[in-house]
Amino acid sequence: MLKTLTAQIKEYKKDSLLSPLYVVLEAVMEMIIPYIMSAIIDQGVTAANMSAIYKYGALMIVAAACGLLFGLLGAKTSARASAGFAKNIRYALYDHVQDFSFKNIDKYSTPGLITRLTTDVSNLQSAFLVVIRMMVRAPASLIIAMAMTFLISARLALIYLAAAVVLGIIMYFLITAANKHFQIVFDQYDSLNSSVQENLTGIRVVKSFAREDYEKDKFRRANQKLYTVFVKAERVVSWTSPVMNATVYTCILLISWFGAHMIVSNTLTTGELMSVLTYCMNILMSLMMLSMVMVMITMSAASARRIAEVLNEKPDIADPDSAVTEVADGSIAFHHVDFSYSGRPDHLALRDIDFSVKPGETIGILGATGSGKTSLVNLINRMYDVTSGTLEVGGQDVRNYDLEAFRDAVSVVLQKNELFSGTVEENLRWGKSDASLEDCRRACRLACADEFIEKLPDGYQTKVERGGANFSGGQKQRLCIARALMKNPKILILDDSTSAVDTATDARIRKAFKEEVPQMTKIIIAQRIASVQDADRIIVMQNGSIGAIGSHDRLLQTSAVYRDIYEAQTLAGGDFDEGGDA
Repeated sequence: MLKTLTAQIKEYKKDSLLSPLYVVLEAVMEMIIPYIMSAIIDQGVTAANMSAIYKYGALMIVAAACGLLFGLLGAKTSARASAGFAKNIRYALYDHVQDFSFKNIDKYSTPGLITRLTTDVSNLQSAFLVVIRMMVRAPASLIIAMAMTFLISARLALIYLAAAVVLGIIMYFLITAANKHFQIVFDQYDSLNSSVQENLTGIRVVKSFAREDYEKDKFRRANQKLYTVFVKAERVVSWTSPVMNATVYTCILLISWFGAHMIVSNTLTTGELMSVLTYCMNILMSLMMLSMVMVMITMSAASARRIAEVLNEKPDIADPDSAVTEVADGSIAFHHVDFSYSGRPDHLALRDIDFSVKPGETIGILGATGSGKTSLVNLINRMYDVTSGTLEVGGQDVRNYDLEAFRDAVSVVLQKNELFSGTVEENLRWGKSDASLEDCRRACRLACADEFIEKLPDGYQTKVERGGANFSGGQKQRLCIARALMKNPKILILDDSTSAVDTATDARIRKAFKEEVPQMTKIIIAQRIASVQDADRIIVMQNGSIGAIGSHDRLLQTSAVYRDIYEAQTLAGGDFDEGGDA
């Protein structure tokens, strides 16, 4: 874990090393001052020697000035190092997640990843700042103050030593008890973030069903759980302050008592007693600082483990050695493919999938919810890898391809349509960053999106609100289809992506595909038979297997399931908007 995290210090190594050095030098200067003060009292004030007062006073000013300088330099370098460390971790997490397959992403919830990128990184930044400053300063101050106390009076120094040992044992047990609670705290943060994200994403549904009170109650329960766990952790941590105060006051009382007796017996001077008391406060403040550091590290340890877990996660899908960078054509061949999301052969989502597609063919896929339609196409664009069997695209096993080159050749329009903030044109250029406006217009004509874009006041420069909230479901689907076409892919997969489009527009899109891009292999998942009946072949999925495959006419004769779907849709009079416009 430490190796993973410290690797992200990178260009901030110099600041990370200089900061502790400046902190130690600052501590040295501060620890010299009480010793100089005792000399002023004993050799200057008590002896009425002004030259000694001036001499030691000048030394004190120099020490204070040096301490101030080292403190400023330490603050500057530590701030730069901790902020840079957090920046690098945040980017490393984000960059690493981009390489995850769907299987990797499924392992971590979206709210969990967001918590790691925000709350956990902030905790780690604070902990790193504490480590390179307080974690160094506290032991340095403690050791120097202890050495100076032994130099003045070994007898009084033993009081500090005993106090430090007792305090260390107590703090160990307190921190160990708190650690298990802080681990649960961050798991509860994930639950809370999940509740917030789900509510905000589906706010329109929440309001349409008047479920605001239910959502508030759900959030209240999650918030209460977080509060309860945090209180348990803080209750343990809160013991540090009274324990520390009790130790401080006990030490002051013992030193004052024994010191007074030593002054009376002429084995200790007044100035030395004052220095010892000052060092007493320094030592105990250092111990208090150490306890705070340990609490901070305990809190951040859970965050560190969660971040390291993601950074150490190996992408399930990666580029092979000597990867193929060119997809020859849009041919597809499944050879007895089994697939399981969990990787377990006894929990298969797809079983013995075996069929092939020629370049330029149009394949329709029908089936009930949960029959495996989306699972099947997710294998084609390699969002998941097959559990057993082989899948070939363009005559090559998909695992032989360079991922970026392969996915450039396979465009997918998913069930859930995502548009990003920016203009319509900028969204379209996700498919091809250097596309001209004419390229955008052509793709939109094929997707029948041009007809509503040109009616917009700003046309292709119209701003897209977050998530495409200013467009209807059908408009978003057509924009997403146009974006996929911008890549001019070898294979186009439409995963129920015309479900919000009326049947007349759906028919025009399919006609445009057939006439304008006949060389492109098209895989169309649909619920409406009208969307796939003109396909070269139609696959009927049943419980993760291929129930039937053939043309529309053939399936009407040979597949009872297909015939039932067809009759249910046609006898009901077809879609209400058939023959309408967009």
